[in-house]
Amino acid sequence: MNKWIAGVILLLCSGLNLVQAAQLETLMIKVPGNEQPMAFQVTLPPSYSKNTDKRYVLLFDFHPRSRGYLEGMHDWMSHNGDWPWLETIIVTAPDGDQGLGKLKEQAIEQEGNTALLDFMAQSLLPAIDAKYRTNGFRIMNGFTGNAGLVLYTLLNRPELFNAYLAASPVLSDDFAYVMKSAADKLEKLNGKPRYLMLTTSDSDFEQRQLADFAALEELLETTNHPALHYKVKRFDGTYYMTQPILATAYGIEWLFDDYHRVLSPDSEIAKGGVKAILDHYSYLSQQKYGFPVPSTDSLIALADAEFAKDKDKGLAVYQAAVEANPDSHTAHDALARAYGELKMFDLAIDQQKQALAKTDHPFWTRKYSESLATLEAQQRH
Repeated sequence: MNKWIAGVILLLCSGLNLVQAAQLETLMIKVPGNEQPMAFQVTLPPSYSKNTDKRYVLLFDFHPRSRGYLEGMHDWMSHNGDWPWLETIIVTAPDGDQGLGKLKEQAIEQEGNTALLDFMAQSLLPAIDAKYRTNGFRIMNGFTGNAGLVLYTLLNRPELFNAYLAASPVLSDDFAYVMKSAADKLEKLNGKPRYLMLTTSDSDFEQRQLADFAALEELLETTNHPALHYKVKRFDGTYYMTQPILATAYGIEWLFDDYHRVLSPDSEIAKGGVKAILDHYSYLSQQKYGFPVPSTDSLIALADAEFAKDKDKGLAVYQAAVEANPDSHTAHDALARAYGELKMFDLAIDQQKQALAKTDHPFWTRKYSESLATLEAQQRH
């Protein structure tokens, strides 16, 4: 019995060792006119030190206590290969900093005051980019009053962030002059696409905000703003303090859906063939995200469908997948599989060897080695 208990403990401990801890750091930001720098908290993904060539999405939240739930949710939602949350650097504000509090107060109470925006544009974001390997895609996250500041930032300096997640925003009494300026400033949004996830619920604490929330939702529906992509979601029947958790989870899934979702062969884009798929992923890479979004899986899905109907057409799509994604082991493996079915074993073996050379993951290495052995055996016979 003692040996059994010891074995269970050892197994549990070995499992815990698989969980990599996030790295926590403090980033001191100097602010003109303030004697003391502000201490922002930075949570780096567990892979940050290991993958030194990788660059990361940035998420910023003004609430100091948001770090705990954001860190935990991110760890859970990103540990399966960046799915569904791409690995992200999370930055949260200091607790009770009077200088930052004054900047926020000015934004809320003084119409046209841009001191908070200037601080983010000139001090905070440049300092983060200078010290950490960011990839240029930024998310601003907020709940209640801070969600109101998320909307204030979107309307007044949309270029500061790519995506804005606003959970149960304070809008009453023209908080930060969001409602007063929304109609005019929404129409002026242009340039690269920006993304807004706007959420609320019918809890007692949110009742005062619902009329303005409905008015803002109507503005979003009726105003011409081609550069702004938005989604409004209600979590009616749920608790007030649950709102930022729900909003963040749904917002992240919605925001990165284009990155993760494989285009179905019968989708409107895929029906346009290889060029249409490549154009779609070029848009995602260059316009929406600003970093490469691979077309591999969508091209392979189309190739599989075409190959089942017409071997020559399908083979051409597999070849296009490799040409568009030459470093993708899955693209080379798919082409090897097609060559193998066509009994073109020399070409199949070459592609399978290339697939092996482009990954060191144990699962894929084992799978491709077995496929290579099978192809070589078929060639001999």
